Amino acid sequence: MLTTLVMTVIGPDQPGIVQKIATRVVDKGGNWLESRMGHLGGQFAGILRVEVEKKNEAALIEALRGLEAEGLRVVVHSGGEDGPAAGGLTVRLELVGQDRPGILRQISGVLANHRVNVEELASERVSAPMGDGTLFQARATIRMPEGLDLNSLRTELEKIAADLMVDVKLEP
Repeated sequence: MLTTLVMTVIGPDQPGIVQKIATRVVDKGGNWLESRMGHLGGQFAGILRVEVEKKNEAALIEALRGLEAEGLRVVVHSGGEDGPAAGGLTVRLELVGQDRPGILRQISGVLANHRVNVEELASERVSAPMGDGTLFQARATIRMPEGLDLNSLRTELEKIAADLMVDVKLEP
């Protein structure tokens, strides 16, 4: 019987981290299913999902926690199964504007008020063209609940976008 594990890994970035994780997964009979990993502020940060025979679960968790001796913090959650397919429309949200505190808080507040689920989010600060300050950019995949109209969500986001001085784009 197979079980899945969802884990986060964080620690000082250095070559070979992914290989160390992958070796432990394979050595304990696991299969790497999906992951999101990156370098953030000098740290390696990742989230991944693996499947393993239930009988090997404890041994894999122990092997992964062994990475803590090498400076990595590993948190493992057992039973991260794919849930039933969510209803509603999947939409791509893109946002760009002058960087300032609170942009994501206000945008995510509108989404939460409409029970929109943020399925994936990537954001960064970049230099504006022609040395005109710093831009904040975000890209997200969101899932709207059934019954929520895309145009009404767009209208509400555009209202706060004007106050935030950002451009917001929604595309199904």
